[in-house]
Amino acid sequence: MRARVSWTLVLAAFLALPPFQRDRIEEMGFGEIFRIERMRVDPALTQALRSRWDTEANAFVFPWGHMIPSLENVSRITGLSVYGRAVSSYTYPCYHDLAERLLDLPVERRSSLVPRIALQESLGLFEAGKNAGESEDEYLERLARVSRRELASEPGPQTNLDLRRFLVLFLGRLLFATRGDAVHCRFLPLLADLGEVGGYAWGAAFLTHQFDCLSASDRQTSTSGFYPFLQVWAYLHLPTLGRGELTRPGLVPIARRWGGRRDTRHLADQLERLQEAIDSYPYLDVVWQPYLGEGDEGQPWLVQARPYFGRSVWLHALNLVLPLNLFLTQRSLGFRQSVVEFPVRDQFRRPGRSLRGLHDTIDWHERAREQIENWERKGKSVKSTATTDDAYLRAYALKYGGKVYKSARHQVDVAGEVASLRALLLSATHDREAARRETEELTSVLNPCFDLKTNVCFCVQRRELEIVRRGAGGASTSRGGESDRASLQAHLTTAISRAEEAERHLEDRERDLQFTNEHAMDLQAQRDQYQGELQTTRGDRDQLRIRAEAAEARVAAMTTELAALRVQRSPVDREELERLRAELRLQESLAQRLQQIVTDIGRSRSRSRSAASASRATGGIVGQYLASSSSRRRNEAEERRRQDEGGAQGEGGGGAMLPPPDRQEGSGECGGGE
Repeated sequence: MRARVSWTLVLAAFLALPPFQRDRIEEMGFGEIFRIERMRVDPALTQALRSRWDTEANAFVFPWGHMIPSLENVSRITGLSVYGRAVSSYTYPCYHDLAERLLDLPVERRSSLVPRIALQESLGLFEAGKNAGESEDEYLERLARVSRRELASEPGPQTNLDLRRFLVLFLGRLLFATRGDAVHCRFLPLLADLGEVGGYAWGAAFLTHQFDCLSASDRQTSTSGFYPFLQVWAYLHLPTLGRGELTRPGLVPIARRWGGRRDTRHLADQLERLQEAIDSYPYLDVVWQPYLGEGDEGQPWLVQARPYFGRSVWLHALNLVLPLNLFLTQRSLGFRQSVVEFPVRDQFRRPGRSLRGLHDTIDWHERAREQIENWERKGKSVKSTATTDDAYLRAYALKYGGKVYKSARHQVDVAGEVASLRALLLSATHDREAARRETEELTSVLNPCFDLKTNVCFCVQRRELEIVRRGAGGASTSRGGESDRASLQAHLTTAISRAEEAERHLEDRERDLQFTNEHAMDLQAQRDQYQGELQTTRGDRDQLRIRAEAAEARVAAMTTELAALRVQRSPVDREELERLRAELRLQESLAQRLQQIVTDIGRSRSRSRSAASASRATGGIVGQYLASSSSRRRNEAEERRRQDEGGAQGEGGGGAMLPPPDRQEGSGECGGGE
């Protein structure tokens, strides 16, 4: 949640800036970030991707090959500029004097960190905590309103100070965030001249920071950096995982279109399921080129960024200088993957990785001169003359067999024989796909009859084969002609066998899809039935609640009446007092039973049917009791009236007094006296 909170704080500070300040941020190339909706953090997806990261190659290693987030991904997903000067300058052992001059804030001398609270308060974010019952929009509006009071509204020296403080917060807490709570001042040398900030390739530096964060420990569960980038990258390239939801199609940059789906399961359970899903992911569903149908409308930054697409190049973020080995993922550029030399740890000279602990001033233009020149030349274009991916995948399986294949990731040590067997298995799988592709090419050359509904029909190939066989039986004047016909016959025979195998594969796929569809329909019917039962249960629960409230009202009325009788203490009403007391106890017992039934229904919806039957039975009991109670009271009142009339006649006419009426069982006559 820390990443989401940081995003809210930075966005509130941006909204609090006056319009001319926001225009300056737009000119720097950061405006598109603040148009992206706040997204749900998916730490399980980030962890699953991190476990697939290979630090030596700076790439993800999946069962189907390497995949690398590229500069085109950064430009299209986030809208950051990936062109311009390399983000490289000086690094200092202490930024105290520089921070006091450019930020007017105290900085820790040993660590060169700005306290986060002091930085937030300098932007007017004094009370950054969220109030109880406050929505996200209300929270954001309150922060922006309070911050706006502290920021300068007219151009001047104070506005430059406010803008530098905001950029330090934005870069240190959102774009290049780290796990710590403080904010580092390492980008301050680049912010001295605010007019030059927009000339740097901040998108390339952001990708460098992402590579460095992915190289962290697998046990790290917090999200560093601008987390929507990796999530949307996975949504686009691995859609079958189903972790994202396309809620706003058509918006740019692409991150504005997506939202994270809610998953209430435990993080460990989510991570385990994601690992299994990646292990068994259908590699035909991998989207290598998600931007084929994308245009450049509304994305002017792509015009200058396009020359950097599809190139292997060194990336820079001050002391972080890492290679973008895009030649490992030629398939993502539409090429066949050729056999390449896989990077090893000592193959690339790393100019430096850790900024903390440096004790000298370092000029990275001199320290990484070769890599900066490589960036200025836009690296090296990725090209391929390969006709198949098989050789690459065979070598890939031998190198990464124990890391990328199902059930092998959990093994501590994988022998070479096991890796070889897995390589052969993968090669056979891809040979089948290569045969399918070759069959499709042959069908396009031989003009076959092909129907998608009936899968595959190879009448033309069989006819050509018969012609070749008949021609092969006749006399021939040339050995070259006989060998050509034999070769063509063998080629066509192989093509027919592969086509038949592809037909069987398509039939199996169709059966699987039918079974999946039937299962989905069954689940839909069960869900509809459960929703109907749930609505019935809710209605019964509401009726029980109404009856319970009515019973409680009757209990209150009887309690008041009993209190009045106790005050009167009349011997004539003693009998009525005993009757009311007994009936009060019965009503209290009934109210408790009704309340317990309502509570049980609320606690467990899974017992909806039994709860509904119990509510109906209880409703019958309550109705029967209330009816019998009402009729009994009327009978007793009539009997007393007759006794009073008889008593008056006895006194006036000398008649005998009638005996008292017999009490019915359960009327409360056995209750204690006064």
